[in-house]
Amino acid sequence: MGIMSELPLRAQLAAALGKGAASLSRATGRGDGSVIGGRVALKVEPDLLAKLARGRRIALVSATNGKTTTTRLITSALRELGGIATNEHGANMPTGHITALAKSPDARIGVLETDEKYLPQVLRETKPAVVVLMNLSRDQMDRASEINLLAKKWRDALAKSETHVIANADDPLVAWAGLGARYATWVSAGQRWKEDSWCCPECGGHLKRDPDPHWECPECGLRRPDTTWSVDNDNDTVTDPNAQELKLQLNLPGDANRANAVIALATAAAYGIHPKQALPRLREIESVAGRYTSVVTNGVEVRLLLSKNPAGWLESFAVLDPPRVPVILSVNAQIPDGKDTSWLWDVDYTVLKGRRVFVMGERRTDLALRLETDGVPFEIADRVDQIIATLKSEQPDITKVDVIANYTAFQQIRTAYGRVQ
Repeated sequence: MGIMSELPLRAQLAAALGKGAASLSRATGRGDGSVIGGRVALKVEPDLLAKLARGRRIALVSATNGKTTTTRLITSALRELGGIATNEHGANMPTGHITALAKSPDARIGVLETDEKYLPQVLRETKPAVVVLMNLSRDQMDRASEINLLAKKWRDALAKSETHVIANADDPLVAWAGLGARYATWVSAGQRWKEDSWCCPECGGHLKRDPDPHWECPECGLRRPDTTWSVDNDNDTVTDPNAQELKLQLNLPGDANRANAVIALATAAAYGIHPKQALPRLREIESVAGRYTSVVTNGVEVRLLLSKNPAGWLESFAVLDPPRVPVILSVNAQIPDGKDTSWLWDVDYTVLKGRRVFVMGERRTDLALRLETDGVPFEIADRVDQIIATLKSEQPDITKVDVIANYTAFQQIRTAYGRVQ
């Protein structure tokens, strides 16, 4: 008997109307329907998310960076168990969760990317089997809470839950939040960006971080939990709780995706999937919602990298091609991005010296000023194809360009190339 047929009639009607609205949105080209479908359904049945979640083993995936990719990795690993309900398009608030669950009425497992701000609410309503926590850093400060307050909300919500937490022990804010849970699996997934976590989230004391990845507070004794999973970026390996080392060999680039992968493997293990079963599925993934995708235009390969905040830009810089490959930086400040672009001043752009740099986007002057302050030469442009034409006229043998863009800038570029996957 399907989950839908077990719902009260009002909830069935709400789900049906939501699916209809989502289909209409897609048919008219207004969007993928993930948000509008949930909004319509909630008008009819405000408690629909809780009702749709009933009877499913749900995993909620939350972080500042890497939510969409890790959700995709976990979903792929869990395909061994049958159909999965997931918000693959990244609609990570309750409206998107409702659409995802209603779209897969017979799926007994759900993997839901969850906005950091909404995690406590969604945790209460869905009663998930697993909550996955990866990192916390400043992002969209005009919309979200200050991150220490956000971590406290996570911690308080987890303390009232029976869920199994899988958390990155290397991030002090994430670990402190996860320590509120009754049961946790600790993963050493790394933390490249440390500028938001030098102070103890428990007492405010200065954290001691030596040797990395260890951290502890000399004032109150809070310390990094002991881990059972870990990733070795230098050797491209994961170590599981049985001390077995496994080669990752992902098709997704960089340390950040190795971190995402070890979290995904630990989550799959919580569902009973051995890492040797899960790894081949992770290796199949080459891009996620356009991230890391390469498209060829005018004979030049254009690789798309999404970065929304200082931590994300640091990770993107780490996977750039050699300095001979030009880079395009694009920044907007629309509602999904956050209106405040002051975070640009927290990014160290000096790593781009010696590389040809182009800037574009609605807030390109903000970005240009920041680059000028760091002594990084740049050129201003309007469109990627314009830049490619300029480069081809000057360097006929050019073959590759990297693009780093924040959320809406990324989506605009992606749409220009036909919503590349």
